[in-house]
Amino acid sequence: MCVGPTDPMRSGTPLDITVRIPPGPAGLAVVGSGERHLKMIRETLGVNIAARDGWVRIQGDPASVSAAKAVMDKLSKTATERGSPSRQQVLEMIAEQAVAASRLGPGDMTSPPPDALSPWDGRLDVYVRGRPVRPKTVNQQFYLDAVRDHDLTIAIGPAGTGKTYLAVAAAVHLLKTGRVAKLILARPAVEAGEKLGFLPGGLEAKVNPFLRPLFDSLNDMMDYGQIRRFMDSDVIEVVPLAYMRGRTLNDAMIICDEAQNTTRGQMKMFLTRMGHGSKMIVTGDVTQIDLPDPMESGLIDAARRLRRVGGVATVTLDAADVVRHSLVQKIIEAYGDTDLEAVQRELLHRALTDAENEDREALAQETNATDGA
Repeated sequence: MCVGPTDPMRSGTPLDITVRIPPGPAGLAVVGSGERHLKMIRETLGVNIAARDGWVRIQGDPASVSAAKAVMDKLSKTATERGSPSRQQVLEMIAEQAVAASRLGPGDMTSPPPDALSPWDGRLDVYVRGRPVRPKTVNQQFYLDAVRDHDLTIAIGPAGTGKTYLAVAAAVHLLKTGRVAKLILARPAVEAGEKLGFLPGGLEAKVNPFLRPLFDSLNDMMDYGQIRRFMDSDVIEVVPLAYMRGRTLNDAMIICDEAQNTTRGQMKMFLTRMGHGSKMIVTGDVTQIDLPDPMESGLIDAARRLRRVGGVATVTLDAADVVRHSLVQKIIEAYGDTDLEAVQRELLHRALTDAENEDREALAQETNATDGA
């Protein structure tokens, strides 16, 4: 594939390039039936793109145009060597280049490979400028350090401590800097004390109330158009936990929010979705378990089982880490724990204590066996 009369400029001004596509059936495979591949590129990368007389014209900001051209190059190669690509293959090509484009600034037409990226110094680079996201307490810094240094992080704490917000911020940072290629944000669809009854509309309308808090966090870090494009191209997924079954997720940041309302079976299912190059964050508040039997909470069970597993970090936040309105911390203290919340908190304490006792017994048995030998 060759570049036509106008070459990409290395500046922040809009680019206008033309790209030659193969003739005949291969050209049709590149643009797709009804130019559907071009429509997918347009909607995801936000460029103007159109085909005419064996050429494709691409217009837009430099990073997006560069990404769109890279997709066209891959489509041309695939069409020439192997025939028409599948819709999933096209989505993967676009998603890969969308991540690369998100790392480019004005005048920067190239991006460093992931292994050349500078170490994560604690700052979070999100898409919305002028809104730096930083840890505000020592425990929140421990939380982000754990996410950076471990493939699985379990964060437990009360409302307002930034569990979900910092998890989403870390995920967006990893996406923007090219350390992951996909974000999956999941929540169990459990009603918090109220029966919602039948919800009208399609699937998205039915599950939206349960997933709204995740969208709220995303909206603070990305503009709506970008979120929509990333969701349409499957770079970002916000899904009910039940829809995670059967998947293997590579090169992704995967978050399970409100994990106190997962069952043990659901938590095991979620944790085993992790693929190569992926990270996971599990967040929850053990005082807000809405399951009929709090003893079945997958969060408490996971915290106990994985306490000593290498590559897993458990971070506990408390009322001192509340970063919402200044009254929130006072409200939490004024209400204290209800009887049920006290029981639920005790369940976590007991589970972690039992895990420590099991570790001591296992160590004592191993020592006795060694002495006996």
